Amino acid sequence: MKVFDFDNTLYHGESAVDLALYMIRNNKRIILYLPKIFYNLMKYKLCLADKKKMVRAINDFMKNAVRSREELFGSVQGFWEENRHKLDRDMLARIKSDDVIISAGPDFLLYGIKELLSTDNIICSRIDPEKLRVKYLNFGGNKVRRYRAIYGDRPVNCFYTDSYNDKAMMDIAERVYIVRKGRLKRIK
Repeated sequence: MKVFDFDNTLYHGESAVDLALYMIRNNKRIILYLPKIFYNLMKYKLCLADKKKMVRAINDFMKNAVRSREELFGSVQGFWEENRHKLDRDMLARIKSDDVIISAGPDFLLYGIKELLSTDNIICSRIDPEKLRVKYLNFGGNKVRRYRAIYGDRPVNCFYTDSYNDKAMMDIAERVYIVRKGRLKRIK
């Protein structure tokens, strides 16, 4: 089985950040959160992100910047119409129906393009749609915990990612590829 990270692997960029930028058009309050978003993104890129602080930041953003469930979930279709071109066709072509996509991104965002992903096996962060709060942050070691909860000891033949934040997933994979703008470099 192959396992694929989503952001910067199958999608060129950070999809949740791109969604926030997309939503600014209709909700200017989101602009106030851009410094926090980019600060947390930098910590993530430097592998310095703390799960509890990430959950607090996401919940704070959704509570104070997002006006309603409809605003958040309703933006997804328009977002994907504008950003579908950021999906890496060559990487998507590698996915088979029994492969897995695993992401720290929110469930509603990935499920918005499920038909393009060639698999129903998607593990991502879960957001409570009524309370607009994180139910489960699928980040770092949580990715392995969630993978194991669903697939048990089923081996990961290949893991594709852009980030060493996925070290826990790298550790359980037989082969690991770092993906940079569609180019693969085997590191394990």
